[in-house]
Amino acid sequence: MTVPAIEIQHISKTYGEVTAVADVSFTVQQGEVLALLGPNGAGKTTTIEILEGHRKATGGTVRVLGFDPAKRDRQMRARLGIVLQDSRTDPELTPRECVAMFGSWYPDPRPVDEVLELVGLTSVADRRSGRLSGGQQRRLDLALALVGNPDLLFLDEPTTGFDPSARRQAWQLISDLGTLGKTVLLTTHYMDEAEFLADRIVVISDGRVLAEGTPSQLVGPHTDRVRITFRLDGAVVPPTGLGVHQLADGSWRIETRETTATLHDLTRWALDADVELEDLIVRRPSLEEIYLDLVGSTPPEPASEGAKR
Repeated sequence: MTVPAIEIQHISKTYGEVTAVADVSFTVQQGEVLALLGPNGAGKTTTIEILEGHRKATGGTVRVLGFDPAKRDRQMRARLGIVLQDSRTDPELTPRECVAMFGSWYPDPRPVDEVLELVGLTSVADRRSGRLSGGQQRRLDLALALVGNPDLLFLDEPTTGFDPSARRQAWQLISDLGTLGKTVLLTTHYMDEAEFLADRIVVISDGRVLAEGTPSQLVGPHTDRVRITFRLDGAVVPPTGLGVHQLADGSWRIETRETTATLHDLTRWALDADVELEDLIVRRPSLEEIYLDLVGSTPPEPASEGAKR
């Protein structure tokens, strides 16, 4: 039986009276891409640092590639690749020098030129890292994670600072890693990124798992309802009997499982009241909306998670 790449059961982490992780359990199979999502302070960073071996869990059990990460076994660490939120490369070194240096620390590194080409840095391979753009620096971070030919990669906001084209290229690269049997655990504040890349998604908040499943499984229970949004001119307010809620941007929203009947009632009221339903949209909830429903309207944060990480 294949050993899971990551297996954690009921882990917790406390700092004095502060609980950073209360109760988190999930498993990541080898070759799987899992997205760990949650608002600022949810416990994502602490969970990942426990998996990487930088922090020790207060309670629960953790296995990474079959090892206890708290023991920081050299064999385990040689099979990990890590992209941090903040770049820590020497600004005086070139990408080629950085990748070569990092590769020298691993038993079976990938060729330097191959890695630079994979991440799209060949044209700036001999430019000092301090002169790279933000997106190029992020690509270098990814190159440093890949050069050791790892079995498991931790990618913390891997496409921050990328333009849309570069993001798509990075997505394809990360997808290809999965097809090669590499395991990826990523955090991201882009819902489209999670939906495109992840085989499964785990949503945590306040140090606990709120939901887990494939993107379609998370959205699936909500496919029998639609959201109707629209705007009204001036101070016009629709009748409460329609089940309307006003959003922060001033628009109105109705959630219903009876689309035809609800639209009939809404348009009949609008005709009788002689008002225009502006920007009328009828659609099913997106993954981002399901996420916001789970955690309360707080999007995933790209910034550092502070004390409760």
